[in-house]
Amino acid sequence: MRSIPTSAAPRRRRRSVLAATGLVAALALTATACDGSAQDAAREGADAAASQAAGAGVGDGKIQIPADIADKLKEHGIDVDKWTSGGWKDWDKDKWLSEAKDFVNPVIEGLWKPERMQSAKEANKTVTTQDASADQGISDPEPAPVRATAEKTPYHSNAAPVGKVFFDSPDGPAVCSGTVVKDVNHPGRSNLVWTAGHCVHAGGNGGWYRNIVFVPAYNDLGKSAAQLNNASSSEIAPYGNWWADWVSTSNEWIQGGSETGGAGAAYDYAVLHVKPEQGAKSLEETVGAALDVDFSAPSATEVGKMGAWGYPAAPPYSGLRMFKCFDQPGRFSLSPTLPTMYRIGCTMTGGSSGGGWFRVVNGETKLVSNTSIGPENNTWLAGPQLGTKAEALYQNMSRTYGGQ
Repeated sequence: MRSIPTSAAPRRRRRSVLAATGLVAALALTATACDGSAQDAAREGADAAASQAAGAGVGDGKIQIPADIADKLKEHGIDVDKWTSGGWKDWDKDKWLSEAKDFVNPVIEGLWKPERMQSAKEANKTVTTQDASADQGISDPEPAPVRATAEKTPYHSNAAPVGKVFFDSPDGPAVCSGTVVKDVNHPGRSNLVWTAGHCVHAGGNGGWYRNIVFVPAYNDLGKSAAQLNNASSSEIAPYGNWWADWVSTSNEWIQGGSETGGAGAAYDYAVLHVKPEQGAKSLEETVGAALDVDFSAPSATEVGKMGAWGYPAAPPYSGLRMFKCFDQPGRFSLSPTLPTMYRIGCTMTGGSSGGGWFRVVNGETKLVSNTSIGPENNTWLAGPQLGTKAEALYQNMSRTYGGQ
């Protein structure tokens, strides 16, 4: 566990903007300190995140599982006492909870240590050439590859809302990307994170993943694996670990998602409600940044250029650094019966899944999609349009869990 003072210093508020530079194609996702330095804000955010234990018992160090989660585990024949000591590793089909109402994710304090984070493999949804050609004329021509560029460090100053989503699957620790988004019903106190559905649920042939955690501004200084051997906890997780105490994804993904996206790809999005492994303040207050979500589902021709952020983990990337791509989106669909997705040229690989796609709307930064699927040769990415169904999922999460 990280060693941080238990008293929280006053935190300076920050805001996040997505601004266009003199070049139309060059967008920059930045977090700006309103007063004081961004480094101070990050350090104070880390202090605040560690101000008190959340979800852990006092004295004996035993994790206290909330009664509602304990009841769900018991209903499915799961031994509550054994869960946090390793019982979650049982991926027996009969015990792999799949229904939307059955999500459980009790905090296991100290599980996601830095070395375990580095061992996590990319969560990837790759479509084959045959899949990509099955659109029957709905898709626009394949975009030219756009080389991903590294985000500037420290990340808390340049892309504070972006982070990594860690989780356990039957194949071991895995990783995606995610974005801190605003909670319209709880302004300034959001605990919501946007990511892909396949980063939280295996789709039609599986169930909910386990031990889902969000780490904003992971590896803040973009250090190499060798350099991280001597890195401080605040450099690896400057705002701490945030456990998902509830997750919502689309029924279409739960029922139709597959290893190549499948019928659920156009609905491959999810919202996490998180709480700090240690701390009391909200995610937005701690990070000092959150982005609005655009649910207007504009057509590809209406959007203009988009910026996609994430932590690609499959070769030639390591998953330790944040990258971004900018491109004018086109249309993409795996089937004429499914909604059209956005597609941009981008060389980011698996691990970038779930990362946000951003655009400027009337001078304001908004998340408009997330990375879902891509081809085997990693030349482009596709993400869902976020319309009324996505908004209903978000609103339900906000109203039901946002105030917690």
